[in-house]
Amino acid sequence: MTFSYKAITDKGEHKEGTISATNRDSAISALQRRGFIVVSVTIEEEKGFLKKNLFEKVSVKEVVVLSRQISTLFEAQVSALKAFSLLAGNTENSLLKRKLNQVVDDLQAGNSISGALSKHSDVFSDFYINMVRAGEESGKLNQTFIYLADYLDRQYALTSKTKNALIYPAFVIFTFFAVMILMFVVVIPKLSAIILESAQTVPLYTRIVIGVSNFTVQYGIFFAIFFIIALFYVWRMSLTPKGKLFLDRVKLSTPVVGDLFHKLYLSRISDNMDTMLTSGIAIVRSIEITGSVVGNSIYENIMKEAAEAVKEGRSLSQSFESHPEVPSILVQMIRVGEETGSLAQILRTLAHFYKREVDDAVDTMVGLIEPIMIVLLGLGVGVLLTSVLVPIYNIASGIE
Repeated sequence: MTFSYKAITDKGEHKEGTISATNRDSAISALQRRGFIVVSVTIEEEKGFLKKNLFEKVSVKEVVVLSRQISTLFEAQVSALKAFSLLAGNTENSLLKRKLNQVVDDLQAGNSISGALSKHSDVFSDFYINMVRAGEESGKLNQTFIYLADYLDRQYALTSKTKNALIYPAFVIFTFFAVMILMFVVVIPKLSAIILESAQTVPLYTRIVIGVSNFTVQYGIFFAIFFIIALFYVWRMSLTPKGKLFLDRVKLSTPVVGDLFHKLYLSRISDNMDTMLTSGIAIVRSIEITGSVVGNSIYENIMKEAAEAVKEGRSLSQSFESHPEVPSILVQMIRVGEETGSLAQILRTLAHFYKREVDDAVDTMVGLIEPIMIVLLGLGVGVLLTSVLVPIYNIASGIE
């Protein structure tokens, strides 16, 4: 349950906020452990479903900033309890504020930082929690949070660039079809009426355009309904393991875009494993966690099989060899890293290499798609207008 509280600190400052606890007495006890003089504690009204689930979220950027702040506070020898209390009090995101207050309560109850964070898997991933646990075991928490912030920053920048690169072509394609539908439904029928009334011989290409226009006007609504149902079906299918696997396979096999996604996932795998191995996490655990956060079912299965193979005594490079999705250059580089004892460094090099590959692929794709789509849009509209304007021009010429 979530409670709203008003309290006074030992310095006389007034505090207001929220705290999560099993009941009101537990909430009061938790506040008193913070050194607060409790003025009032009331149950916070539950928020509506839409507001709570759709409009409240913690962005990757906020987790990056949070990680850097934690690292700075730890480096300044601030205790974990005090650090998270300060961050909770200065966070504008209401959801993150509640999460951090709950972390503070768990720390006061004697839980470790990783244990407290693990209760909030919607904000802190399995990768994040295991990195913090490794930092606790090694006594290098401030350095661990720097690693986390740098890693999340790199992944956020790479993923954002890829998504933004795909948004523009999608927008242009949507605009193309919207303009074509508008032409067929609104413009062409009005112009075709003039042509048909003239009783002149209509060219074949004009008859085709008029026929498509009539078909769209009469049956377009059924195609729209079918399209909406298909989208709903794809969405439902993506929620099942088999459906997600199928869609991920389609994503990787799509021309041009598939190659971009391959490089994105390989960059994510290399960067993730480098960060975890550098932090002292065992290789098997690093492989397992990497598979869970890579974001693609096919590569997730590859990482699961690799983890089992390493457990059985095989090397990581040997386990990757049987998978065509893993390029030979990556396998050979990992083998060199295993033989020389510098696997983390090799993975870092691979991560940088594939990041550059993704950047180059994105720039090339955007550079090619933009003029191609503009030309196609212009040609499509031009052909439609020409098909109906030429006969109208002939009519006007005949009248004169």
